[in-house]
Parts: sequence; structure tokens; C-alpha cells
Amino acid sequence: MKSESMNQYVVSPLRNLVIAGVMSMASFASVDAQTVSEPAAPQLTRAEVMHELEELEAAGYNPSQGDDVSYPADLQAALAKVAAKHRAERDAAMSAGRSGRPMPSP
Repeated sequence: MKSESMNQYVVSPLRNLVIAGVMSMASFASVDAQTVSEPAAPQLTRAEVMHELEELEAAGYNPSQGDDVSYPADLQAALAKVAAKHRAERDAAMSAGRSGRPMPSP
């Protein structure tokens, strides 16, 4: 009889308190996770956007074609060419830096 009364007055309310605490901590963690924002993407200047477009056009992309059926493929191919060019330039600069030779100016 004594264990039933202890369960009724101590263990059961304590269990409810622990459950309520866990639930409130979980909800606060959820709210905090929702308010954390991703870092903002760096803003490009007009000159940077124009330079990127010039590089893409030099790689064969023609944005004036409008509703071209090969639009995504054309743009992706030009992006790949530009990325390969940048990689080659970076690799050349790194190898020139290691050998002590001055880098050629563009």
C-alpha cells in the first residue's frame, strides 16, 4: 500500500515533470534551429557580372539565342570551359610560385 501512495504522489508527478522538461527543451532547440540563417551569398558587382558574362561568351555561350532548346547544355558547357580555364590559370600560378619564376601578367 505504501508503494502505491509513493508512486501516486512522487514518482508519477516527477515522471510528468521530466517529460514536460524534455518536451520544452526539444521545442526550444527546434525554434533555435529554425532561426539560424545561412550566411548570405556574397553580392556581386555589376562589373563582376559583366566579366562573368564576357567569359561565358568567349567560351561559346550565346545568351541572345533566346528560347534555345539546348540552353542548359550550352550554358553548362561554357561554365565547364571557364572553370577549366580558371583551374589551368590557378595551377600555372601555383607552379610558377613554387619555382620562383614571376607570373606572366594578363
